[in-house]
Amino acid sequence: MRAVNVVGYHRNLEAAEVPEPQLEHPWDVIVRIGGAGVCRTDLHILEGQWAEKSGVTLPYTIGHENAGWVHAVGSAVTNVREGDKVILHPLITCGLCRACRSGDDVHCESSAFPGIDTNGGYAEYLRTSARSVVRIDDSLEPSDVAALADAGLTAYHAAAKAARRLTPRDRCVVIGAGGLGHIGIQVLKALTPAELIVVDRNADAVKLAVSIGADHGIVADGNQVGAVRELTGGAGAEVVVDFVGEGGATSEGIRMLRRAGDYHVVGYGEDVVVPTIDIISTEINLIGNLVGSYNDLCDLMALAARGAVTLHTTKYPLDDFQQALDDLTAGNVRGRAILVP
Repeated sequence: MRAVNVVGYHRNLEAAEVPEPQLEHPWDVIVRIGGAGVCRTDLHILEGQWAEKSGVTLPYTIGHENAGWVHAVGSAVTNVREGDKVILHPLITCGLCRACRSGDDVHCESSAFPGIDTNGGYAEYLRTSARSVVRIDDSLEPSDVAALADAGLTAYHAAAKAARRLTPRDRCVVIGAGGLGHIGIQVLKALTPAELIVVDRNADAVKLAVSIGADHGIVADGNQVGAVRELTGGAGAEVVVDFVGEGGATSEGIRMLRRAGDYHVVGYGEDVVVPTIDIISTEINLIGNLVGSYNDLCDLMALAARGAVTLHTTKYPLDDFQQALDDLTAGNVRGRAILVP
């Protein structure tokens, strides 16, 4: 089958012909890929940032945002059958550890991560587990929802956590309306009655944010903290969800927060620097967010089936993988880039 492999760090990906994955265990599921999301993490992999953590042996196939059709199932699989449309939770989990039994399977003590530490979905087929596949509504196409498997799931996880404390009287600031942020905005709009304020450096991204549910859009032109303060009566927002996490976004985001507010870190790249006396005197909460659980993915797909969450995509044939990566690097992708075999 065709696949796209990492052959060395600080080198371009290369196309290759590799053997199709085979069923090896009773709970295995082979998926014919219909769409694979192109993520900034893929760029970080090529830069070698994940080399030590993943311990993967090169060459291997990347791609951790995947959806498609069930091609084959192991003897113990009962939740899906051949031909089903599915989206894949990014982790293959054990189901037996404390985290899995608590429904917090993203922290599984014995997991595999296709596209990170084993072969992923920049290919025609992928092997995963029955625990990782979520059937999707007939109205949805795999290539339209593939990036919801990670980018969407991460955005949903953060937005759902933030929504738990938001009331109709509250304001929520979203920093970044790009690949993750535009999903988070829609999830927040679906889950909370709070007023949504979106901040982004790109004027077109701000326009998109307002068109999908933001109550206010602010272009980050240097006065964004003041603009948020003005919209919140000088007090700041109850919640800030930061999908950027670099370029000064963290220091600005914390200044947008009111006393006893929640600051959700989703994007990453810089340090969060806050004097401890400021944390205790204002009782602000700094909250980290990783990718969501299997149950989060099921909830997200229910919103997608209702049309409450729509993924904005740019699609590329699998053979055009380098163009997709180049466009992502250059900032020319609106929403998410998707490779289609």
